[in-house]
Amino acid sequence: MPACSKPNIYLVGFMGTGKSTIGRSLAQQLEYQFLDSDDWIENKTGLSIPQIFEEQGEPVFRSLEKEFIESGHADHSCIVSCGGGLIFQQGMKEALQSRGLVISLFASAKTIYERTRSDTNRPLLNVEYPLVEIQRLLEERLSGYRDAGMGILTDGRTVPDIVFHIIRIYERSFIKET
Repeated sequence: MPACSKPNIYLVGFMGTGKSTIGRSLAQQLEYQFLDSDDWIENKTGLSIPQIFEEQGEPVFRSLEKEFIESGHADHSCIVSCGGGLIFQQGMKEALQSRGLVISLFASAKTIYERTRSDTNRPLLNVEYPLVEIQRLLEERLSGYRDAGMGILTDGRTVPDIVFHIIRIYERSFIKET
């Protein structure tokens, strides 16, 4: 873990689990900078995530995610929303864990489908049966998300409630009383 008194918080999990929404609220509450790996990639390339997948392929997208983690942000006082597949790249889970607190956000396949079904910016769900694909990918990735960090279920919970719990975990993990 970093020696810094305000290490980053990394939010990981499947798409639609609330990483960006919760991350923005958490950053505001802690007065930290909010960063989204997908936003950084789009700004760097000038392309949308679906365009990168279509024109350059998923491996290029994954290499850009890795670049973001290795050099695209400060090492303290940031809330970072990570792409859903980032922690499955070799060494990325360990890189996040060495830089701060990793929180894995979880939601049911049905909740994820409801949250993402009208979002055209989700190339992995551009299939005939997106709910089936969500279930398949969730099953494939579940153990990786569990191993990455402290888990929080977002189904049926409010953003303020989730943020409160993340702050409690963070304070217990890093913030020393003076």
